[in-house]
Amino acid sequence: MKYLAAILLCLGAPSEKKPNIIFIHADDLGWGDLSCYGQEKFKTPSIDRMAAEGMRFTQYYAGSTVCAPSRCAL
Repeated sequence: MKYLAAILLCLGAPSEKKPNIIFIHADDLGWGDLSCYGQEKFKTPSIDRMAAEGMRFTQYYAGSTVCAPSRCAL
């Protein structure tokens, strides 16, 4: 009977909402290439909207300035 009560309690417990995370992994795209970070030559309205409504992580540094080591650092 104890096991049945434990199972019922676990099934009835509310689950925590998981956060929505979008990780954009693009080749040769720097932080200054998006208009939400000040780019004025071209606009990225969808990414700008996500940046305005969500959280931006601005202190990520790649392992190197060239492509292959930077990909390994991710």
